[in-house]
Amino acid sequence: MNLPNKLTLLRLILVPFYVFFLLMPSIPHHYLIALVIFAAAAYTDHLDGKIARKRNMVTDFGKFADPLADKIMIFATLACFIQLGLTGAVVLIITAFREFVVTSIRLIAAENGKVVAANFWGKIKTVSQMIAALVIMLLQYLSELDTLGILHFADHAAVGFWFYVAGEILLWISVVFTLISGIVYVVQNFEFIKTAK
Repeated sequence: MNLPNKLTLLRLILVPFYVFFLLMPSIPHHYLIALVIFAAAAYTDHLDGKIARKRNMVTDFGKFADPLADKIMIFATLACFIQLGLTGAVVLIITAFREFVVTSIRLIAAENGKVVAANFWGKIKTVSQMIAALVIMLLQYLSELDTLGILHFADHAAVGFWFYVAGEILLWISVVFTLISGIVYVVQNFEFIKTAK
């Protein structure tokens, strides 16, 4: 297994660790710990692709495993955000629908001996999702610091509300990119859908 694929597997391994800290409000600074682990996992996404292209280490396994690792990261994060009351289920449902459609196309293409790699819109979608997740965790950490008495907001409730709104805006921007990228995948690979048996 080459280095880019090992980095992809590392990203998968990191998922349960940041999920654990994200969902453990009893641990002080849990949002910060989760944020750092998530950021490290997100960086492996950038690094594995860069190394694979630069060193000509692109493999069929990497083309499948890399987007799969991204999906697991984002699904886990959105599920945690729902449990924490930081977003609603609709964001996760739309994201999951898009991912199932694209994965189905990839499977149909694979049966025809073709590998459907990530395109520009898919990468923009992933980046927007990761930025949204990172910012939400950062904002929640700032709110946690206020609760711990380290920061002092004049109106904690108002700040919490605007932090929630900011997070929702970022998530819905990522949903827009999610829908666009899904439509682009369907249009670009419609030949596989037509020939599906």
